[in-house]
Amino acid sequence: MTYTNFTIETDADGIALVTWDMPGKSMNVFTAEVLRELAAVNDAVVKDEAIKGVVFTSGKATFSGGADLSMIKGMFTFQAEEKKKNPETAAQKLFELCGEMTGLFRKIETSGKPWVSAINGTCMGGAFELSLACHGRVASNSKAVKIALPEVKVGIFPGAGGTQRVPRLTNAQDALQMMTTGQTLTPQRAKALGLVHELAAPEALIDAAKAMIKNGLKAVQPWDEKGFKAPGGSMWSAAGAQLWPAASGILRRETYGNYPGALAIVKCVYEGLQVPFDTALKIEQRYFTQILQTTEAFSMIRSLFVSMQELGKGARRPAGVPKSDFKHVGVIGAGFMGASIAYVTAAAGIPVTLIDRDIDAATKGKAHSEGLVKDSVAKGRMTQEKGEQLLALITPSADYADLKTADFVVEAVFEDRKVKKDVIEAVEAVLSPDAIFASNTSTLPITGLAENSKRPAQFIGVHFFSPVEKMMLTEVILGKETGDAALARALDYVAAIKKTPIVVNDTRGFYVNRCVFRYIHEAYDMLIEGVPAVMIENVAKMAGMPVGPLSLNDEVAIDLSQKILKATVADLGEQAVDPAHLELVNKLVDDLDRRGRKNGKGFYDYPEKPAKKHIWAGLKDLYPQKSADELDVQTLKDRFLVTIALEAARTIEEGIVTDPREADVGSILGFGFAPYTGGTLSYIDGMGAKAFVALCEKLALSYGDHFAPTPLLKDMAAKGETFYGRFDPYAKVAAAA
Repeated sequence: MTYTNFTIETDADGIALVTWDMPGKSMNVFTAEVLRELAAVNDAVVKDEAIKGVVFTSGKATFSGGADLSMIKGMFTFQAEEKKKNPETAAQKLFELCGEMTGLFRKIETSGKPWVSAINGTCMGGAFELSLACHGRVASNSKAVKIALPEVKVGIFPGAGGTQRVPRLTNAQDALQMMTTGQTLTPQRAKALGLVHELAAPEALIDAAKAMIKNGLKAVQPWDEKGFKAPGGSMWSAAGAQLWPAASGILRRETYGNYPGALAIVKCVYEGLQVPFDTALKIEQRYFTQILQTTEAFSMIRSLFVSMQELGKGARRPAGVPKSDFKHVGVIGAGFMGASIAYVTAAAGIPVTLIDRDIDAATKGKAHSEGLVKDSVAKGRMTQEKGEQLLALITPSADYADLKTADFVVEAVFEDRKVKKDVIEAVEAVLSPDAIFASNTSTLPITGLAENSKRPAQFIGVHFFSPVEKMMLTEVILGKETGDAALARALDYVAAIKKTPIVVNDTRGFYVNRCVFRYIHEAYDMLIEGVPAVMIENVAKMAGMPVGPLSLNDEVAIDLSQKILKATVADLGEQAVDPAHLELVNKLVDDLDRRGRKNGKGFYDYPEKPAKKHIWAGLKDLYPQKSADELDVQTLKDRFLVTIALEAARTIEEGIVTDPREADVGSILGFGFAPYTGGTLSYIDGMGAKAFVALCEKLALSYGDHFAPTPLLKDMAAKGETFYGRFDPYAKVAAAA
């Protein structure tokens, strides 16, 4: 039989080398076709008496990233279709579908012939579950090898035997840690945990795998042998009595019960270790079926797996514009933001000129990259040679003429219209005719800045988030005259530096900052009402936010909030801001000099290390305090999530954001909006527009008109619509095709 995705070569010793190499793909992924062929490969191996064992490896630089987009989306499509056909049998059919990969892997490990997985690169999700089903595992000792079961990060969990094999190979505590956090293991750590048997040099990987078979590798898994005991000991041992109460408590502390997939992992391991292996697989299959039917799993997979990949691959890129190959990028402004942009540009292998008012300032900006490189080398994340190559790509300068060969320029100077105007004019005086000018501004509308340009069609906004080297999101902002060539070039640049882009139309604050400041302003309201500051921060985390709003405001700087409020008043009038908010920040900044983390005092105090930051005690004296006992935690949680989601809905209604995928992905990557919801619009779709409108109206009665539902939301509620239905991003693509 011939295979599309696999090749089989049997050597003189009877060892079959099965190589997974999908045509036309940069990485191997599981698809329905791959699973059918893998089943056929196993059948062929079993039938062929000449084959004594199998070495399974990848023909690509990586091993496999796990399941393909189409396979994941297909499970939800299958579920929806079955519910329409017959709701009573839909769950049973989904259960059977969920067991297909589990059954195949079980068939391989009970085939009677030894299989060894030769892991040559990234091995994630289902690919590692397949490796765990093999009787032996050899990993390359290369830094390119990354091993993980990261499914919990997209709302599900390892459902093809992962929750049962891992705790039978290593102790339950490490197994839980690995799976409930989705942590990535180095090959050395995987070996230390007992999840990999051997490490080998990359060039000796296949020989090492074959040697395992030649040396008598048993074709029976440990858990299939009589008398098997899990490494962590009995569930009812003294060690177990210490582990399990603590495990569930830690999970509750870390997730606040918001992630059903994480809880299911604990249940699978706890229940599975008390029964025979095949029964344990059924338990896992049952929980996996249950989790796949949750709103959290559907929303997280859609946003954090499907949409993120689609946006990263250029879902919003204009058709017909040739891809850009960046030869030279310019960055204007060598402050913290500009220096960081230069760093990520050089890290992508692109030569970059870093410009500032004088060579000393520009050189100081490059020193920021030198610090980042030094830190990476010290932590083993980068070799000295790679670090030197990166730094060699950054050229400090004070001469705009050095930008004449740049094909893309990013301006990252002070948030002042006059300063930016001067930079735009100076750069355009030397810029080549087809080069693109991008402004990294967080507050100033791009259309207004483009009025200073002689080429507004080639002027665009590219808004980075700090710290640039860590934050994965970039907002690409279209001015009224921005052309397709500028948009395509900007998206190509964002892809080159390995960020996820969202495209938004021009408005004050764009998308992310509009939502962020709703979050912060709701905290102002709560402070003014007398809600204790500690409760504000803790309730926000309970709602799913990674950082409390007061802590976040300290990070972005309270005096920046003050500047934005004052600029809003200057541009739109006093009615555009809540005077109580302005009074609060004025008191903090002007009277108390509490500007945030940058000067060591804001809503928090920041003592010298090792002491930790803590809420400033004086906050409670600014407003009469309420007792925590008279406050409803659920209402406070609702206020935070609803005010942000409402702002996201407004940006859709105003045409600022036109694709719901971008609203969702942007909210999670930009400021960590409760990932379990799938993002701002998925949060609304998840409960339904009707229920969301009712919640808004209830909150508006008690907490103000800023909770009033918009006309769009009321219309959607009346019609039973969702954002992904009314603003279907795939319908636009189909219509354009």
